[in-house]
Amino acid sequence: MPEIRVLLVDDHRILREGLRSLLERQPDIKVVGEAGDGLEALRKVALLQPDVVVMDIAMPGMDGLEATARIKKEHPQVRVLALTQYDEEQFIVPLLRAGASGYVLKRAGRKEVLQAIRQVAEEGAFLPPQAARQVLKAMQEPQEEPEPRLTPREAEVLRLVAQGKTNREIAALLGISPKTVSVHRSNLMAKLGLHSSTDLVRYAIRKGLVAP
Repeated sequence: MPEIRVLLVDDHRILREGLRSLLERQPDIKVVGEAGDGLEALRKVALLQPDVVVMDIAMPGMDGLEATARIKKEHPQVRVLALTQYDEEQFIVPLLRAGASGYVLKRAGRKEVLQAIRQVAEEGAFLPPQAARQVLKAMQEPQEEPEPRLTPREAEVLRLVAQGKTNREIAALLGISPKTVSVHRSNLMAKLGLHSSTDLVRYAIRKGLVAP
């Protein structure tokens, strides 16, 4: 089988370097490039034409969900393997609907990451064994009134708000400005039809994003 050409997309350089180190030791995998955000990923995909894009989801600017949808629209032959710390259905199902060929958790071991890349390249799909059944079931269920879709960044902000963090604390944790956090709060309340931080906390608890 020819080499699997892989593009690494993550806003954390140290994670990209770790993945590159792992993949470059494999005789059947070649890392053809890296990108630090969704927009750069789009440019690199057009230039390098990789077989598989290993895509982080929560990134500044254009996140991995939007980048995945754009890549599949503009380069349908390219397969996207999402790399995420989230394993809740509400994040995974939109990824698959956007065109991702599968996902692997950031806490997965080396063997599973390599299996995921090879399986996506060869068979076109990969889901962690422990999640495959529930995710496929969720995708098949009709959604009469779908929940508002949160971006990974909005979900991060929501989790931290629900944990009682201030805008300044959230900004420091996520590497963004307090003003950007404020914008995310406002967008969350508008999207979810809520009116206060207390409402956001209740919503997060109800959806199981934080412990009550």
